[in-house]
Amino acid sequence: MNRLDFDPLLDDPATRVLVCCGSGGVGKTTTAAALALRAAERGRRVVVLTIDPARRLAQSLGLRELDNHPREVVVEGFEPKGELFAMMLDMRRTFDDMVLTHAGRDRADQILSNPFYQTISSSFSGTQEYMAMEKLGQLVAQDEWDLIVVDTPPSRSALDFLDAPQRLSTVLDGKFIRMLSAPARAGGRGLMKIVGTGFSLFTRAVSTIVGGQLLQDASTFVQAFDSMFGGFRERAQRTYELLRSPGTGFVVVAAAEPDALREASYFVERLSAENMPLCGLVANRTHPVLAVDLPAAKAHAAADDLDRSGEAPLAAAVLRLHADRVAVADREKRLLARFTRAHPGVALVGVPALPADVHDLDGLREIGRRLAGE
Repeated sequence: MNRLDFDPLLDDPATRVLVCCGSGGVGKTTTAAALALRAAERGRRVVVLTIDPARRLAQSLGLRELDNHPREVVVEGFEPKGELFAMMLDMRRTFDDMVLTHAGRDRADQILSNPFYQTISSSFSGTQEYMAMEKLGQLVAQDEWDLIVVDTPPSRSALDFLDAPQRLSTVLDGKFIRMLSAPARAGGRGLMKIVGTGFSLFTRAVSTIVGGQLLQDASTFVQAFDSMFGGFRERAQRTYELLRSPGTGFVVVAAAEPDALREASYFVERLSAENMPLCGLVANRTHPVLAVDLPAAKAHAAADDLDRSGEAPLAAAVLRLHADRVAVADREKRLLARFTRAHPGVALVGVPALPADVHDLDGLREIGRRLAGE
């Protein structure tokens, strides 16, 4: 098994972006924060971007809150060799900024005040993932950071993060959207003259289902958005190319569980197919058995003997706990061995679970040490 060694990666000035990805609930936010903290303490100027709405990153960094702009972590007793900044994605603010960038003031005001825009900018499928990449592009363009660490959104599937820019671009360029923008592109002629009676009947049917005002808001939005759509699509493509650049590295985070490792396997294969640079896999919250060579079967047998004799009930309980821990460790080893056989070229590091949740810099620092194999 190739071991993933983070310290050389964090120290390498060629490493400019690290993207922590994986399925939900595997510890991406904590991993991203721990890597950013360790890089800052080793001398780099780092910003970590989280999309976690639970605000755990702010709490663990000793900050009251985070917002859409990098905020320096200044906490008593924290004196890194470099600098550490943190921020939390404000999806709506990022979308608004993008509209302001690509549209004139009047057109931007028209778009931003549109009820349909206000809906899709906060709840449209793929918007959060796309805006995370938009914000990453902005941070890279600022050229103020040695290293940017990204915590990806808690999507149903880790692949949503890679697909979001193209998916959102495709939807906004889809047939229905282009129909809604037809009047603007045809010099003001009505929908009836553009697409005939069939589409008029269709719009009446849709109006019955979703409401005539919503359909009108959607049409007005698309017509205003149409002039800036080319810039939107080009930006999506530049963001996608950024993910493939040599300075970017993907860190896949997974728990040693079948579903999480299955998602990780899909993600590794997708990265390979897209020629995106993979650093390796973090097997998070593992349960290794250290410094005790006592198989689970023997521990159970010894506990049974003690139970029958009625002696040392506490020792019997400890033996059963040990047997359970060995069984968990063996199961995790089998699952990780299966992943390694399927992906022999992927470097891997196991991060043993801590006895308590991470909620401060000391906890992040400990996770960083475990990521580095210390």
